[in-house]
Amino acid sequence: MAVGGSDGRTGYGVCRVRRATGAVLLLVGLTGGCAGLSARGADAAAAAEAFESAVRGGDHAAACFLLAPQTRSELMESRGAGCAAALGEARLPAPGARRGVQVYGRQAMVTFEADTLFLSQFPGSWRVVAAGCVPEPGEPYNCRVKGV
Repeated sequence: MAVGGSDGRTGYGVCRVRRATGAVLLLVGLTGGCAGLSARGADAAAAAEAFESAVRGGDHAAACFLLAPQTRSELMESRGAGCAAALGEARLPAPGARRGVQVYGRQAMVTFEADTLFLSQFPGSWRVVAAGCVPEPGEPYNCRVKGV
């Protein structure tokens, strides 16, 4: 899904992912990669794992509920379908085991063996703002699902 360009790396949604990534990396540098998860980190990880589990189980309606509102809207608009159908068409990778959770403020990045999710904290819950993200050297993450 491209936002502003055909390569999927331009536009406001990717800029947000780039800023979130920079903030997360700053936090990791300051904390030295603390071993234990904070309560907020555990909550972000739980939301990411619930999203991945719903997608893998084919329960796209449940996965859509875990998307941030702007991400859900962009997904439906870009694919011209309801959220559940559009999420199924996105062909998100099977995540594999969770590798890490990094939280800074109201933003989080949860990495799996084959997927990275970016989340934001909303009142009462963490929501996925980008999924199916892969790092590209010298570039922001390229995400299959993201908000604008």
